[in-house]
Amino acid sequence: MTPIALTLISQKELNDNTVDLKFSVQSEGGFEAQAGQFVRLHFTQADGKETFRSYSIANIFEQEAQAMTEINMAVSWVEGGLATGVLSGMQAGDTLEASGPFGRFCLLPERHDRYFLIATGTGVTPYRAMINVLKERLEAGSEVYVVMGAQNETGLLYAEDFEALDDAHERFHYVPCLSRESRLKPRPNDQAGYVQLYLATHHFDPATDIAYLCGNPEMVDEAFTLLKEKGLPIQQIKREKYISPKPRG
Repeated sequence: MTPIALTLISQKELNDNTVDLKFSVQSEGGFEAQAGQFVRLHFTQADGKETFRSYSIANIFEQEAQAMTEINMAVSWVEGGLATGVLSGMQAGDTLEASGPFGRFCLLPERHDRYFLIATGTGVTPYRAMINVLKERLEAGSEVYVVMGAQNETGLLYAEDFEALDDAHERFHYVPCLSRESRLKPRPNDQAGYVQLYLATHHFDPATDIAYLCGNPEMVDEAFTLLKEKGLPIQQIKREKYISPKPRG
């Protein structure tokens, strides 16, 4: 796959530890992606070996697949991390190499009656990308739950986008699950505890429901087990885990 060049346009703080980075995209063959896919940013380690880190595209797609000249991604800073060291030091106009898009963590073509889109941290970004596609499913009669786990309100990334859809569609439910501290101004769907606790209260229909899991690996594994035990077929539980590769050299 031909590498693409990403040039930093701007960065916006989402909370004390996470930023939204906006890049312009330069690619000889053009860059077309599908909502839910990710890109790999290329880095060179201190020993000269090459590696990469993967980040979901956070743009709200106009349609399920589209050509893109700009992409956003949510990045959480990790103390001492290679990507953090490079990305936090970038200024507008700086460029880095990337590749993509990759991944099949996208909405399946066939419509399901109920969607459970479950996330923690930056794992919510694929669902933000899907917002307009989800609107089409809602208008066709589906019901959608975005279940977002965080310690407190600051961890609810892109909450305003999901809350706007919650207010506009009676079959869309944005469900923040806050494990440590409730919001100063709670909304009706706010929950206390981990997302697993909320999921445990639901009955899942194996014939009509589908679930997506993205975020903290421990949450993904525990929620996957819970959903299986509640009768949801493995084929209807979609997961995405980003694992940093071993250096090449």
